[in-house]
Amino acid sequence: MCLAALLPVRAVAQEARQAEPAASADSLYCEQRRLGYWFYCVRPEAKAEPQMAQPPAQVTATQELDAVTGELRELKARAILYPTPENVTAYIRFQRAQLDRASLFSDVWQRAIWQDPELDYTLERPVGALAKKQWQDARAAERDAVMARLSERYGLFYFFAQTCGACEVMSPIVRSVADRWHITVRAISTDGGPSRHFPDYKVESGQRPRMGLEPGITPALVLWDSVARRPIPIGYGVLSADELQDRIYLLTSKEAGHDY
Repeated sequence: MCLAALLPVRAVAQEARQAEPAASADSLYCEQRRLGYWFYCVRPEAKAEPQMAQPPAQVTATQELDAVTGELRELKARAILYPTPENVTAYIRFQRAQLDRASLFSDVWQRAIWQDPELDYTLERPVGALAKKQWQDARAAERDAVMARLSERYGLFYFFAQTCGACEVMSPIVRSVADRWHITVRAISTDGGPSRHFPDYKVESGQRPRMGLEPGITPALVLWDSVARRPIPIGYGVLSADELQDRIYLLTSKEAGHDY
C-alpha cells in the first residue's frame, strides 16, 4: 500500500485515540460507580443564542416631507398630463390637505412667538404702526446724539465734478447736513470745475485712490477718522439727508451685525 493511501487512515486512528480518555471517564463515573441521577453524565448541548429581532427602520421627518412633496408633484403632473376629473380632484384634495397643514404650522409658529419674547423679532424692529413710530423716534434721538458729537472726531470728504448732474442735487444736501452738525467738509473737484455750494474746493490730486474709492464715480462721500487716521467710505450717488445721516450713524457707532 502506498504512503498516500495510509495518511487518511492514520489521521482517523489518531482522532479515535484522542477521544478514548473522555469516553472512558464517562464510563467510569456514570456506568461502573452508578453515582445516581443527580449527576449529569450526558453533556448538555450548547443552546443556540436567540437572535435579536432587527428593529424596523424609522422614517425621518425629512423623508416624510420629501414623500409628501413627491406625491404632490406626481399628482400635479398626472392632473396636467391626463386631466380627467378623477386626477384633477385627487390633486386638489391632496393640495388642500397640505395647505391645511401649512396653516396649522403658521398658527403654531405665531403662538410660539407671542409666548416667548426671545423669539419675537418685532420687539427689536416693530412692524405695527404705533410701535414702529415709537421705535423710529427713539432711533432718531439716538442718531442725533451721535451726530452732535461727530465733529469732535470726524470730518467729511466730498468728491464732485462740475459736469456731474447728480452732484448738483447732492451738493446742497451735503452742505445742509454738514452745517447742521458743524462737520468740516473738504470738497474735492475731480474735473477742476467749481461748486457754488463749496467755493473753497480743492482740485483732486490723488486723494481718491488713497482712500480706496472707485475711480470716476461722482458724487462720492468719505468720512475721515482723525483718531484712527483712516477713511470710511459712505457711498456714491445721490442720498437723501436722512439716509446720509443714517449711514454716518451706523458706520461710526454700530458694529456689523448689531443693527438688523
